[in-house]
Amino acid sequence: MEIGISRLHFPVTTLGPGKRIGIWFQGCSIHCEGCISADTWQFNTKMVDINELKRVLKKWLPSCDGITITGGEPFDQQAALFELLTFLRPYNLSVLVYSGYSYQKLKQKKEIFEGLIDVLISEPYDYKETQTKALLGSDNQKIHLLTSLGEHTFSDYVKCIPEKKLDVQFDDNKVWMAGIPIQGMKEITKTLQQEGVDIKSTQAVIKKK
Repeated sequence: MEIGISRLHFPVTTLGPGKRIGIWFQGCSIHCEGCISADTWQFNTKMVDINELKRVLKKWLPSCDGITITGGEPFDQQAALFELLTFLRPYNLSVLVYSGYSYQKLKQKKEIFEGLIDVLISEPYDYKETQTKALLGSDNQKIHLLTSLGEHTFSDYVKCIPEKKLDVQFDDNKVWMAGIPIQGMKEITKTLQQEGVDIKSTQAVIKKK
């Protein structure tokens, strides 16, 4: 089976508690206005063998505190998402999944009622909404603690509402960032680009079929 993956990174510290593996799916049919990840919308690109993805993840899983899956839209590749979540479950690490679909639409998905997702963040991003919570792009989005592991891992984290931060790494004239950026990020990006900084996202190398 192939899966569209925009990028992978470890460690990510701004999308959930601890040092997490970040998995960005490639492909999204929702297209929220103002989305900062429009580069992840296109389908049928950056396709990799899911077994190669698992091979890369196996190197990081012993050292990580959890997994965060975002995109793109993970549920637009539901078969691949289910296989990935089934692979991750035996590691007993908290799995957070972002989706732009409503919880009403998602709550009957087998990934949820079979306990493969510990924490779900649902609802489409709305750039007109306020932005005050660490894990949410806009405050209309909802956090669902779906399992006891999700409750144990995220309940205090959600209650404390940690300060919004970004993981940032500088490499020569390149910058990568992970997290939920504040509104106005476009101005920061524009300024950096005017100074000659190449802003890109890093990813693990996965061999294509």
